[in-house]
Amino acid sequence: MKYTALVLKNLVRSKRRTILTVLSIAVSLFIFSALVSVPTAANQILSDTASSTRIATHNKAGLAYPIPIAYKQRIETIPHVEVVLAESWFGGVYHEVYDEFPNLAVDPEQVDLMWPDYGISQEQFEQFKKIRTACLVGGDTMKRFHLHLGQQIQLRGTLYPFNVTLNIVGTFSGKAPPNFLLFRRDYLEEAAGRPGMVDNIWVKIDKPENVPQVIAAIDEGFANSSAETLSESEAAFIGSFMDQYRTFFRMAELLGFIVVLMIGLVAANTAAMSIRERRGEIAVMRSIGFPSRTILSMLLAESILIGLAGGIIGCGAAYIVLKVFSVGNAAGPLGSIHMQPAIAAETLVVAALIGLCSAFVPARSAARRNIVDALRTVA
Repeated sequence: MKYTALVLKNLVRSKRRTILTVLSIAVSLFIFSALVSVPTAANQILSDTASSTRIATHNKAGLAYPIPIAYKQRIETIPHVEVVLAESWFGGVYHEVYDEFPNLAVDPEQVDLMWPDYGISQEQFEQFKKIRTACLVGGDTMKRFHLHLGQQIQLRGTLYPFNVTLNIVGTFSGKAPPNFLLFRRDYLEEAAGRPGMVDNIWVKIDKPENVPQVIAAIDEGFANSSAETLSESEAAFIGSFMDQYRTFFRMAELLGFIVVLMIGLVAANTAAMSIRERRGEIAVMRSIGFPSRTILSMLLAESILIGLAGGIIGCGAAYIVLKVFSVGNAAGPLGSIHMQPAIAAETLVVAALIGLCSAFVPARSAARRNIVDALRTVA
């Protein structure tokens, strides 16, 4: 601790160089943490659903094509099936077109059994079942539009030629999508004239190991029909929405590491120049009794502090930017991207390593150099 003041004083002896070095590291780690957060968030979403007992059944031709609601009764008779729930995409907007977020209608009767991990209280589930215009809203959507429980809202139809008026009775938490809104499908069906078609059918089975068996039974049962089905595990269903971003995810990870490597080289060059300018000072410190190990530790501490300062600034900026980005893309799969604590910790570790590795070789060389030679060179 007695050398802390000396280390801090050396940091501000060349303020311009220190500030520019911190900012260069901050910019690079901003890019690194932001890019790495994208695939990490996507992988976290998939891992949360990897062991799910839920299956999504939709039209084999694509999600844009509906399937008959009558399929629901046939799926309920398949062994290992516990809950079957139909879903229809509404796709409404709250006020303006840019206020879009995922909103869809589901069967209310067994919604608590289908999604017990959505963090909704039993009281709120019961209200959803009783109130015809009830809806459940994700936490991010509640914050985005400053909504509250008991509030009445109206969604303007885009796919449907009518609006729906809804009352908020509960909010999502836990593993629920934070930007979704669910309301009752019977309300939508009545307004739409009961077309008898749905976009998707969710199936919950007894055990994860029975997922392949149930998927095969569903799709074989509707083979050669006018609306053949494609059934997927929940992880595969969500992953299909992210496939279009897969190449981007790989490029993001690669670019992140390239940026860190490049800034490491720049920081090493800066550290070498700074230590080279201080060779005489280091020789004098050794001549008055400072051990080589102490001098090396002080030089490395300076470099690590610069790296950590850049890491903190870069991490903070990336967190803010990702937060704004997720709000602006609330309607898509990227709407749930945010910086996880593990990414922030990883970025700070990388920042410290940049500081350590960039200064270690020149600092070690300067601290161990012969005192007489160092003084003669300066003189």
